[in-house]
Amino acid sequence: MGTAMGSSDIEMSGQRSAQDFAGRVVIVTGAWRGLGRAAAECFHERGAAVAVNVRDRARAESLAASIGERTLAVPGDIAAPGAAEEIVRMTLERFGRVDVIVNNAALARSTRFPDLTAEEWRAALEVNLTAPFLLTKAALPAMRAQRYGRIINISSSAGRMVSTLGGAHYTASKAGLLGLTRAAAKELGKFGITVNAVCPGMIDTELTREHANDETLQRLAASYPIPRIGTAREVADLICFAASEAAGYITGASFDINGGDLMM
Repeated sequence: MGTAMGSSDIEMSGQRSAQDFAGRVVIVTGAWRGLGRAAAECFHERGAAVAVNVRDRARAESLAASIGERTLAVPGDIAAPGAAEEIVRMTLERFGRVDVIVNNAALARSTRFPDLTAEEWRAALEVNLTAPFLLTKAALPAMRAQRYGRIINISSSAGRMVSTLGGAHYTASKAGLLGLTRAAAKELGKFGITVNAVCPGMIDTELTREHANDETLQRLAASYPIPRIGTAREVADLICFAASEAAGYITGASFDINGGDLMM
């Protein structure tokens, strides 16, 4: 017969669970707000050291200071030449390893097809698809050397069907990111690296509210099986799960979090 756990045992168990990323190093791109910020905060709360990428240096440093002492600012335009290598270099120099990459930075615009230029199309693919590829490539030598890595690509329900608010370039790039996820997972598993995607639906972030007013969001939410808009923290918790030891036998997967708007 087992021994009942006392309150102190439960408290210690909770502390162990809350620090399950202790010793791990995480890079989060597009971390200034929304899903990226929520993910960076979630990893840090659970014990990780976190490198936060924001395009603007002052914002990156402000964010790092606000999250905590195990946080490093790695500023820069993620799509710029050499940016991925510099982000990884700075992270390794400070923390000595890279365990998790959250490819979250995105160019999300609602330009309709007739008005969509080739320049804007290419810019979306550079940020949403090429940058995750380059950052994964840049971190690959370190991850292979330690025989461990977690790549989490932030796609979207748009990548699984079509975007509600974003343009064709957003949908196409997020669909491409799912293809990259599967291909990388197939090739990198033998090195101890898993690659998965998280596909949020309508989430209450600053970006969402830039593209839709309250009335539109309420109307959309009312049509979902779970009739509300998701929160950034709910997505961050899923990202952390995909990066955790509990997900060690999951790779090439796409995790939907959309209130039932899409069921596949």
